Amino acid sequence: METANGSDDPLRLLMGREVSAVCFVRDYVELHFDGPVLRALSAPFGWYGCREWHFPARGALELMLCYIGKTVDGYALEPERILAVDFGEHRFAVPLDQTSRVGPEAAHLMGIDKNGGTDATGIWTW
Repeated sequence: METANGSDDPLRLLMGREVSAVCFVRDYVELHFDGPVLRALSAPFGWYGCREWHFPARGALELMLCYIGKTVDGYALEPERILAVDFGEHRFAVPLDQTSRVGPEAAHLMGIDKNGGTDATGIWTW
């Protein structure tokens, strides 16, 4: 496990990848990319078109499902503030500030192995 904190290098892994699944696991959310998995431990928020959403508020789950099939074309990382993945006019963001965290970590990114599958040993944390 690596702490990525100020480095956006791991997020480059998501460029050009399509969201294959959005998973809701009790109190966190995962975006799956047929290999890499971005796990939002802090409550994510974002925009789908002109519609803003905040997890777990009403309507957020339905909007997050709309990311399935969208391709990552950008990302942003501001340490101790935000990690965001962009899909054209849409954005999925994870707050990284201390007050938004429910534990010591706000987000995980699970990498891929040499065959392109999820690699649980290649994980970055913020």
